[in-house]
Amino acid sequence: MSLQPHSGAEIPPLTARVARAANPKGTTAMWIRDRVDGLWSDEDFTAWYPRDGRPGLSPAQLATVCVLQYAMNLSDRQAAEAVRCRIDFKYALGLDLDDPGFHHSVLSDFRDRLAEGDRADRLLGLALTRIRRAGLLKGRVTQRTDSTHVLSAARELTRLELVTEAVRAVLEEVARDAPEVLDELVTAEWAQRYGRPVRLCSQPSHPVARLEQVGNDARELLQRLDARFPGGAPAQAKVLRTILVQHFLVDAKGRFRPRTKRDGRPPSRIQIESPYETDARWTRRGDTRWTGYLVHVTETCDDKRINVITDVATAVSSADSQALPGIHARLRRLRLLPDRHLVDGGYTSVAGMDAAARLHRVTLIGPLPPSTTPQHRAGDGFGRENFIIDFDQREVTCPNGQVSGNWQDLPAAEPTKVTVRFDARQCGRCPERAKCTPGPFRSLYFPTRRLHELQTKNRADQQDANWRRLYGRRSGAEGTIEEFANGHRGRRCRYRGLAKTHVQHVLTALAINVERLSLQEPADGSYRPRPPTAFQQ
Repeated sequence: MSLQPHSGAEIPPLTARVARAANPKGTTAMWIRDRVDGLWSDEDFTAWYPRDGRPGLSPAQLATVCVLQYAMNLSDRQAAEAVRCRIDFKYALGLDLDDPGFHHSVLSDFRDRLAEGDRADRLLGLALTRIRRAGLLKGRVTQRTDSTHVLSAARELTRLELVTEAVRAVLEEVARDAPEVLDELVTAEWAQRYGRPVRLCSQPSHPVARLEQVGNDARELLQRLDARFPGGAPAQAKVLRTILVQHFLVDAKGRFRPRTKRDGRPPSRIQIESPYETDARWTRRGDTRWTGYLVHVTETCDDKRINVITDVATAVSSADSQALPGIHARLRRLRLLPDRHLVDGGYTSVAGMDAAARLHRVTLIGPLPPSTTPQHRAGDGFGRENFIIDFDQREVTCPNGQVSGNWQDLPAAEPTKVTVRFDARQCGRCPERAKCTPGPFRSLYFPTRRLHELQTKNRADQQDANWRRLYGRRSGAEGTIEEFANGHRGRRCRYRGLAKTHVQHVLTALAINVERLSLQEPADGSYRPRPPTAFQQ
């Protein structure tokens, strides 16, 4: 399929006249054409299509339909019907009133094409560039970031269901591509175990024996596939092999058996939870437990302008602070870096603050995590803050006046920390040693000079009323997360896989931006906000 650029710059006169007569105040779809002249043009998608082949539909039009689909929470069939029947959709796409539109399956094919590489991020970047050129977005303004969990599209499985369904997935793939491999392997018992999707009750009979049987079947199947495909097994076979490694082992007696708690289980950050969605991970944070991903949403929070989502990051569940470098790198490419970035405590670290300031000239504003020393947690004794650190003399003075010059910079693997150790002779005769350390001497770990000063300044700023007032604007990100997760059905993944889930999140962010910007009143409009009531005042 090739691309024949058709920008759709000219709206048919009859379509324009009927749309404006039926919607004198305009709609969200009409705003896209009137205010920003479309979010994309076909020339933006030239690299996505080959040069030869039959002409395809306009990718700029398909991308616009996808955004309107997410803005109005429409299915693919409903979106295709809206293109065929709604006048404002035809106005936004530059179509004649008698244009029949397209088949709904085209939208799924376009999303698959959008999930390749970093195309989803580039789609968001192109739209933000158009919005910026229209004067609706500026760089170097205050922005804020927050995250929320997203449930995977795959069903949660027990260990027995997981291994059984993984074997069934391999059998389906091999039966479709190379059915001769299954000759003399699949019996009536195999057909009974793997002939249909696995659905077990909460307490299946003989679960351990059944798990051992399924594990032996999987092992035999993989051995036959290795002999049949020496160059590389099918994709589902690789997934099955990983699942077997995670849940089975060969013990000292040579038996192939399931792992127990005593044998140890792989950590949740690498454990596969579904053979059909291998990127999803089981995660627990506080009282929240889920199998899926994390989505990080960054938006502007300028008092004089409408808040616009500038970045969306979908990641396998991990620490929030690991997402910040990628967010800043993408915003830098779009020239939309903030001057002040408001985040919660999950994103902050002294090294992260220093890197954001040095690499991007971004002031990361958020509370640093408190000290984790046993004395600080207990609220009694001498913590690190009670010691006097002299970086010039490379000495540390304890609360009782003992000075230690045993200063040692940690190796290059962790160049941001320094360790100082007090001698056992100094601590041994200290009358308050019990309040300082349970051992014979005290070792002190702290950041390097630049990071230590940054940490001290941040904790002092947190006591300032102006800092707390500025940081209070970060709480508005929770409203955006609520709109993202519940207003646009973003809590649960619509598609399987990390790449397609990211496409869903990018389209949702674009839909929110279009909705917000299209509802703003012009500066010279007649709209006036309703004054507050006496009780509100």
